[in-house]
Amino acid sequence: MAGGRAFDKPASYEVRVKGVIDAALASYWFEGFTVTQLPRGESVLTGQVADQSALLGLLAQMRDLGLPILSVRRVAHGEDKKQDARDGKDDRAG
Repeated sequence: MAGGRAFDKPASYEVRVKGVIDAALASYWFEGFTVTQLPRGESVLTGQVADQSALLGLLAQMRDLGLPILSVRRVAHGEDKKQDARDGKDDRAG
């Protein structure tokens, strides 16, 4: 599994969940992540995780908070800003 080694390094991820994550919740549970509210009752968290283990911990935290996970996407550096423009996101919290 030599190809899997790339996933043992820091990377940025975008996680889309059903529900609204307010600023207080975001700053407490998702420190270091940008939280974007979408008009259809969804939130997108974007940020860097240390490795796959940290990503799994983040996803478990979301599950424990009762946030249904809609998608998880690894993003290239700077790509999150391009996606924000496509989705028309400008309500940022946290």
